[in-house]
Amino acid sequence: MDDKLKLYGFNNLTKTLSFNIFDICYTSSRDDQKKYIDYIDEQYNAKRLTNILTEVTEMIGACILNIAKQDYDPEGASVTILISETPIRASEIDASCNMGQLAYRDAIVGHLDKSHITVHTYPESHPQDGISTFRVDIDVSTCGEISPLKALNHLIESFDSDIINLDYRVRGFTRDTNGQKFYIDHKITSIQDYISPDVLDRYNAIDTNVYQENIFHTKMLLRKFDLDNYLFSTEKVDLSAEERRNITKRLRYEMEEIYYRKNYL
Repeated sequence: MDDKLKLYGFNNLTKTLSFNIFDICYTSSRDDQKKYIDYIDEQYNAKRLTNILTEVTEMIGACILNIAKQDYDPEGASVTILISETPIRASEIDASCNMGQLAYRDAIVGHLDKSHITVHTYPESHPQDGISTFRVDIDVSTCGEISPLKALNHLIESFDSDIINLDYRVRGFTRDTNGQKFYIDHKITSIQDYISPDVLDRYNAIDTNVYQENIFHTKMLLRKFDLDNYLFSTEKVDLSAEERRNITKRLRYEMEEIYYRKNYL
């Protein structure tokens, strides 16, 4: 959008980045599966996820109004952050909001508005095949001039991601002073334009975009495969050649099934 363009009222375009990652691991026994889930649950608990989303809020230039977080039993965590584009005076903030000061409240009330950030985690294991996966879903939704794309590289680097699904969409419209509608306020041809070259170099990436609807989708699959990076409580040198081939095949099947959204077996 031209910097000289004068809007009639508030820029109420809604920009939403949905960030979905998968981390894949081979766990040789039921005991290892449980240990892996426990490890992931500790690594990405509600406290750490809150820190990541707080950093995202700072990166996109927003202000925290409220944080709600929860660790789940037996595993998983969720965090919701309500944000505003600009600071709001304390007298204007709803009494249920905590401004991110979690340590000073016994109970936290969470609610959503047009601008919010949410994260949910989903650890799980294959019942027979020794494969465990960890999924993270993040949504960054903003209105006004702030853009969730500013935090894209930070989000990718914050997780060990074998597979990444990215959706970006701009909804609604805003008007100039003459009443003309604008359905997007920035140029974009692909989400990949906002990913750093060194990150893109590590992944195979495919786009599926619907330009006339301002909907953009990119999915990414890690290029380099080193079996040692996918073994939990086991090292490659302790496996026979046949075991290495079989485990590699299972892991690759799992990754490609998730990436292409189809079952091979």
